[in-house]
Amino acid sequence: MKHRITARDCHLAQFALVALFSFAFCYPLPTSAQSNTTRTRIHVADDTPDPALVAARGAMDHKDYAEAVRSYKEYLAKKPDDADAHFDLGNAYASLKQAADAKTEYERAISLDPKLDVAYINLGITLMETDPAAAVEPFQKAADLLPKEARPQFLLGWAYERSGKPSLAIEHYRAAEKLDEKNSDIHFALGRALLTSNQPADAETEFRAAIASDASNPQAHLGLSQALMAQKKSEEAASELGVYLRAQPNDSEARVARALALVKQGKNEDALAELERAVGTGQESLSALKLRAQILFQLKRYDDAIPVLQRAAALAPQDPDIPAQFGHVYLEKRAYPDAARELLIAFKMNPQSNDVLGEIVAAEYLGKNYESALKALDLLSQREELPPGTVFIRATCYDKLGQAAQALDWYQKFLQLNKDENNDMYFEATARVRFLTRELKEKKK
Repeated sequence: MKHRITARDCHLAQFALVALFSFAFCYPLPTSAQSNTTRTRIHVADDTPDPALVAARGAMDHKDYAEAVRSYKEYLAKKPDDADAHFDLGNAYASLKQAADAKTEYERAISLDPKLDVAYINLGITLMETDPAAAVEPFQKAADLLPKEARPQFLLGWAYERSGKPSLAIEHYRAAEKLDEKNSDIHFALGRALLTSNQPADAETEFRAAIASDASNPQAHLGLSQALMAQKKSEEAASELGVYLRAQPNDSEARVARALALVKQGKNEDALAELERAVGTGQESLSALKLRAQILFQLKRYDDAIPVLQRAAALAPQDPDIPAQFGHVYLEKRAYPDAARELLIAFKMNPQSNDVLGEIVAAEYLGKNYESALKALDLLSQREELPPGTVFIRATCYDKLGQAAQALDWYQKFLQLNKDENNDMYFEATARVRFLTRELKEKKK
C-alpha cells in the first residue's frame, strides 16, 4: 500500500504564494515642499538700494547663483544684520547644493529675525537631506508661526516619516489634510505613512483621495495597488497597476507586481505574459525570476522551472528560498536525492526554517533514506509538536529499518493522535501494530 502523506505531514512540498518583493517608497522632495530656490521672501522696495544687493537679486533672477553668492557677501560685509539678505544668501547656497553654507545662513537669518517663517522652512528642507530628525524643530517653529497653513504641518509629517516615526508623521499629515483637503501630495504622503504602519484600508482611502485630487499622479495608483494587495484585493490591485504602467511602462518591478497580482487570481498564463513584458524593459530581476519559477511550478512545467532557478541562484547565491524552490521541483519530479541535496543547502542557509526541515524529512523518506529521515525528524520534534502524519512517518522509518519495538511504539502513538479512521495510514498502522505485537511476543518465547 502506498503511503499517503498529507501537506504539512511531509507531503511533496507545494509552493506557497508569497510576496516576492515590496514597493520601496522613496522620499523625494515633495511637490508641496519644494522651496530652497523657489520659496523666497518678498522684499519691500528700498528707496536707495545698495548696488551689491541689486546685483545679487538680479543674479538670483537669472539663476547665476555663484554670482549671487559673491554679491550678497559683498553686501553683507557692509550690512551684516540684514536678515533678508542672509536668507537669500542661504537660498543661493542651497541652489548650488552647498548645504552646510545654506544652513549657516538660514540660522543667521533666524537669529536676526526669529519670526522669519520661510527661513525655518528652508532650513528644515536643507537638513532633510542629511538629518531628517534635526529638521523637525525648524518645521515645528514654522508651524507655530503659520498655524493656518497646511505646508508646515505637511513638512513636519515628512520629517517624522523620514525619521522612522510613522505615528507622528500620520498625526501631522492629518493636521495638514484638515487645512488643505484637496491637496494630492498630502493625501499621498498620508497614504504612504498609513501603509508602512500596516493600515492598508486607511491607506487605500488616502490614495483614492490623492487620485481624486490629481488623476494624473501615477504614484498614487502605484500606492493604491499596494494597499489593495495588502488587503488581498488582487483583481483591483492588478487594475491599478495597469493604470500606473500606462504612464510608466518601463517600470519592470511594477510589472512583476502586476504578475504577482495575476497569480493571486489564478491567471498564471497572463502573469507569464506580464513577466515577458518586464524582461523587455531590461535584465530580469531576482523577484521576477523567483515568481516565474513559482508560476512554472504551479503549471507543472518542472523542467522549465529549473533553468529559471539556476539564473536566480546566479544572482543571489545566498538566498535560501532558491535551493528550497529547487527542492520543491525535484520532489515533484521524484528526484529525491536531488531534492534532499537542495533542501539541505537551504536549511544550512536558514536553519530556523521548520518548513524546509519538514520537506527534508519528505525527501529522505521518499528516497528511502530512513536513517536520515529519522535524524531530521528528531530535530523537528525538538521544535514543534509533530502532527499525526509525521508521527506515522517516524513509525514507518523504524519499521523499514527493522527496529520493531520503536516502530510499534510510534504506530501506537499515531493511532492515539489520528482522528480519521478512514485514511490509508490508519489501516496500515492498525495492521502493523497487530503484526509487530505478535512478532515481538514470539521473540520473547
